[in-house]
Amino acid sequence: MDRMFAKPFVGALEGHVDAVEVLAKQGDSISTVASGSWDGGVIVHNLSQRIQMARLPQGHKGKVTGLSFAGDSRLLSCGVDCNVKLWKIGSDEPVNVFPGKYAFNSIDHQRFSSIFATASTLVQIWDETKSVSHIRYFVSANAFDRSAPISNLTFPTSTETISSVRFNLSESSILASVGSDRTFTLYDIRTGKAERRVVMQMRANALSWSPTFPTNILLASEDHNLYTFDIRRLDAPSLIYKGHVAAVMSCDWSPTGTEFVSGGWDRTVRIWQTGQGHSPEVYHTKRMQRVTSTLFTTDARFVLSGSDDGNVRIWKGKASERLGIVTARERAAVEYRSSLVDRWKMDKEVGKVVRTRHLPKPVYTANKLKNTMLESKRVKEERRRKHTRAGESKPKPERKKVVLVEQT
Repeated sequence: MDRMFAKPFVGALEGHVDAVEVLAKQGDSISTVASGSWDGGVIVHNLSQRIQMARLPQGHKGKVTGLSFAGDSRLLSCGVDCNVKLWKIGSDEPVNVFPGKYAFNSIDHQRFSSIFATASTLVQIWDETKSVSHIRYFVSANAFDRSAPISNLTFPTSTETISSVRFNLSESSILASVGSDRTFTLYDIRTGKAERRVVMQMRANALSWSPTFPTNILLASEDHNLYTFDIRRLDAPSLIYKGHVAAVMSCDWSPTGTEFVSGGWDRTVRIWQTGQGHSPEVYHTKRMQRVTSTLFTTDARFVLSGSDDGNVRIWKGKASERLGIVTARERAAVEYRSSLVDRWKMDKEVGKVVRTRHLPKPVYTANKLKNTMLESKRVKEERRRKHTRAGESKPKPERKKVVLVEQT
């Protein structure tokens, strides 16, 4: 009954005229969120009041590819115009401009320092205090030297484009990135070099560090799956999350660490339980197009998604949760019903209701076709092992096929 009458969609935040490429949340606020679009605009939203705290329609020339809050009332943005800009919320002019040589694809700021990292053809480390005003940047010839990155991080023999970069939430000197060569790389800014690098079967589009387990990281891949890795053992993922029927473009952990959200080109938003690689909650609407960015709010109650149709949508973290004041009696009733589901979920009929998710017809058709192809591949490999010399070797587990080689 909870699922039948659930209404997960809360509302939409408008303002962009093109696809929403990136979302960012302010760590010490539960209502402040920023969004960047392909039209070069940046908007800072207040979720509780549904208003725009700041609007920068021409923040960048071209697509905005990265956003990151840098403390109270400050926001870093980067784009394909080869510039990183530091904004003070409420001002129409950037406080500082950090020029680069190549288009930037991602940006992330350390939690308790002035250091931030950017991703382009390499990973660069910057210090926001060692910069110049945007006016002096256009006037002074030596301005570029004073706003140059303090460190360049790259793997030897690497010629890839870095698509996403993130600092570890616990050990801030550890940095992770994913690139176009199907690589996942770990850096240490203290040594100024790449420490470990793995080459996977398919390219990863996004990554997110676990807020509760500092050694766990989540990767969103082109092969329709999500992978959790323990960086102490990178030879295989710790778990594979299967459900999407197209490339997964974004992912983000809940602050509680017990669940995470993902969005992909199959035009769905999915909420996964940590340790459960199947049967996620699926959110979708008729008008929502390909999802390019997803985000959990800092109170873990809501999920945000940005898509090609230019809207930022707000969803409930739990589809059947009631908004507003909940009395103790109502909370006890919800907990009692939840305990009944956990008690009887091994029953055939109850388990079917718990696992079943309603999907749009195109997604359902694509999922059915994908399952048919995977089953055909499994049968083909089984027959090959049975009737050829390849059968002399044991079948390789699916988790062991993800990582091709590890480089140090």
